[in-house]
Amino acid sequence: MISVEYCRILARYNHWMNERLYAVTSELDEEERTRNRGAFFGSIQRTLSHILWADRIWLARFTEQAFGAPAYGADMYGDFAELARERTITDTAILNWTGQLSPEWLAGTLEYRAASDGRRRHLAKWIAATHLFLHATHHRGQVATLLKQAGKDPGVTDLPWMPGLVKVLD
Repeated sequence: MISVEYCRILARYNHWMNERLYAVTSELDEEERTRNRGAFFGSIQRTLSHILWADRIWLARFTEQAFGAPAYGADMYGDFAELARERTITDTAILNWTGQLSPEWLAGTLEYRAASDGRRRHLAKWIAATHLFLHATHHRGQVATLLKQAGKDPGVTDLPWMPGLVKVLD
């Protein structure tokens, strides 16, 4: 099973990487951001929208809040500035959630209705929390590739490069 600290570190990493990818993406014009590049969700912006959608639906499940999101695969925000603002709000909510997280919660079972097929599911909460972070990391990797293809370099994306995580000795 994972630990509370693991979730807190990944929430920080999630926030750091989202800030960086959104900053690089903001350098592109709308045509470049929304161009279908053959990725699973087509464009850079649609992929970023999907990450936000998934983060919000999982966070709603974790906090037992209602989530009135559009259907799976639908764009949440057509305007990039609004998408970026909502990303920041969601990153803060994830950081706050991990700040309140307990080992007891991680040891529990999550019951939810899947957005993909509407069926009720049971899943260990620690696996669901792991999925929240791995899912976002997976799709951010796609965004990093799409940005490189668009001529923008998102820089190093590895966890040890996150500021404040590794102590450099020389």
